[in-house]
Amino acid sequence: MVLNPSEDIQAVSTREILDPGKTALIPIDLQYASACRTTGLGKIWKEQGKQALWRYRFDRIEQIVIPNVQQLLNFFRKHQLRIMHITVGSQMPDYSDIMPHKVAFRKLLNNRLGEREHEILDEVKPLPGELVINKTTTGAFNSSPIDSVLRSMGIQYCLFAGVSTDMCVEGTVRDAADRGYNVVLIEDACAANKKEYHDAAVSAIQRSYGRVCTTVDIIKELEDVLRSAEKKPRF
Repeated sequence: MVLNPSEDIQAVSTREILDPGKTALIPIDLQYASACRTTGLGKIWKEQGKQALWRYRFDRIEQIVIPNVQQLLNFFRKHQLRIMHITVGSQMPDYSDIMPHKVAFRKLLNNRLGEREHEILDEVKPLPGELVINKTTTGAFNSSPIDSVLRSMGIQYCLFAGVSTDMCVEGTVRDAADRGYNVVLIEDACAANKKEYHDAAVSAIQRSYGRVCTTVDIIKELEDVLRSAEKKPRF
């Protein structure tokens, strides 16, 4: 559910219509380490008997997030718009590139380059020519070249999806907004461990950092802009 608090950034800001040529879809951490119920975190939770967390998180990912991210990817690919996949995990065999407080967690998930857990889910995997950027921290701007790449591509509007809403997604959204990007959280293309975690992150983002939209709304907005551009006379 998209939250609509009465006092948020939208109440005091001028809403900018997306410019498709300056917009990037950025799915975050949709990997086997944390977005699949049979590997990584999903396997560990099941073994530990954390059925409530396991069921909520992975039901939402499978039933809501993946279908919506697929819709978004199909739309962006059809119109040749920018897609930037973000992954998290170690690129070193010994996890020495991971911040000390996260090493044990990454090892537990077997999340390092070359392992199945580090790969992006087959359902939303990148196509040849689509950029994949790896990060080693929660927020992508702290440990990857995402900022310089976005600026090189002339991107001003960042559409975020992925997991977890209240962790890597929210952290990256906040940093993007603080760097001057126009950010949009696609609410029904994100998931967290609990509904209250997800809703709190959505509310915080909408209050202070950017817009919150659904998959249907964002596709319609981009379609309208693209259709309008096609109708303009060419001289």
